[in-house]
Amino acid sequence: MPRASGEPRGGQRGRGGPARRTEGMRAAKPPIAPARIVALEVLEAVRADEAYANLLLPVRIRRAGLDRADAAFATELTYGTLRMQGFYDHVIELAANRPASAIDPAVLDVLRLGAHQLLATRVATHAAVNEQVELARRVAPKAAGFANAVLRSISRTAPEEWRERVAEIATGDDARLAGVTSHPEWIVRALRTALDREGRADELEALLGADNASPRVNLAVLPGLEVDTDELEGFEPDRFSPIGAVAADPIAAAEGSGGRIRVQDEGSQLAALALTRAVPVRAGERWLDLCAGPGGKTAVLAAEALTGGAVLTANETVPVRAELVRGAISGVPIDVEVHVGDGRDLDLTGLDAPGGFDRILLDAPCTGLGALRRRPEARWRKAPSDVAELTKLQGELFDSAFAALAPGGILAYVTCSPHTAETHGTLGAALRRAGASAVQLDTRAVVAGLSRHPLDLAGDAETVQLWPHRHGTDAMFIALVQKRGDAGPVGAAAVETGAGRADR
Repeated sequence: MPRASGEPRGGQRGRGGPARRTEGMRAAKPPIAPARIVALEVLEAVRADEAYANLLLPVRIRRAGLDRADAAFATELTYGTLRMQGFYDHVIELAANRPASAIDPAVLDVLRLGAHQLLATRVATHAAVNEQVELARRVAPKAAGFANAVLRSISRTAPEEWRERVAEIATGDDARLAGVTSHPEWIVRALRTALDREGRADELEALLGADNASPRVNLAVLPGLEVDTDELEGFEPDRFSPIGAVAADPIAAAEGSGGRIRVQDEGSQLAALALTRAVPVRAGERWLDLCAGPGGKTAVLAAEALTGGAVLTANETVPVRAELVRGAISGVPIDVEVHVGDGRDLDLTGLDAPGGFDRILLDAPCTGLGALRRRPEARWRKAPSDVAELTKLQGELFDSAFAALAPGGILAYVTCSPHTAETHGTLGAALRRAGASAVQLDTRAVVAGLSRHPLDLAGDAETVQLWPHRHGTDAMFIALVQKRGDAGPVGAAAVETGAGRADR
């Protein structure tokens, strides 16, 4: 299982081969740019130990003492190489005249890092080749000559020509797109299906391209808290989220705010706010964040609960992630009980909600195909076989959450994946099981009502699918479902899509 901390397990072997061959490189001679060493360390840990790049990279940057310019270089090398790994493997195979699987995994990491510098950056060819060859010598001394030959072969051909050559060896449109855009073929098919459901299949290449672009660092200014945004350089409100913003130095803005400003994707903000602002909040409402880790959406819920007089409880299965939740909400002056337990087996009495919760956020575990810009390694870790297991889990969590709703309560079903099996498939099956007790709300109207500017939304009114290429957000799926009851809805029923919708 991936390490929640992002740190690799020292001295162990992962599925990709020997781990941590980069230990001690900084003391070796001749010198190699520290940013390249950091990037290679992270690539190796991601491959060998299934570390998370977004968690491990900041740790390694701090440990290496990189200044801002070198930290930016290390970040570009790491994320750029991970995003385009599939394409670079094709290029390396063509240049080396052997399959990537036949190359020592540690050497392949070095070659991928070199290919990225040669084909996607302005790094001088001699610097990219010479330092990568030295890196190859450090991880596998006998491979230096091989690495030199491969990298020099790559450098003699322009990036566009390499794309044409990779496209030529593909069989079929999906394979061609998968090769040149560095996505597994099954993900290309899944994304096409999701877009086609909206009648937007012609946007596929734009979506695949957006997956390979560095996302803008986005901020959430938690509502109801005192935040002096006038002092933030380059501060500007977001296009859509009413609590979202950008700043010239977003990391500094977040770190200096005492938890009142957080780095958070705009789509995640809208998903949390769709639940809290679907209908007016009544003082004393009980809310639950069912799968809370790592806590970004929990922080938004906490701030909204503080403003509206609600009581928030969080639940997380993994103890380490529960600690992340506690850290995420530390800047909000409200008591939030963070429980550790399986969300499929809720004890409402133990959660101090015997009558059920008025609002529940189910940010369900998923393939993460909607966040490939920020977590590029996810595309290489998931397989089609994972979808069946995840949709089963999503359905069980949905049933547990719906059972925990009070009459009139609202459930927000959210995934960071546009895969139709995880979105409409899971939702539709759950609604059929719930029968007449469940009614879908007009989620599109709720989210559109939150947005500062018009959102280009397609598909049905009961759900919202956000997209990187269209909205600049992660591909978040949001659906609001209400439990019928004698007491009626929590607030005004204007958002209901019509009586009997849940009976279909």
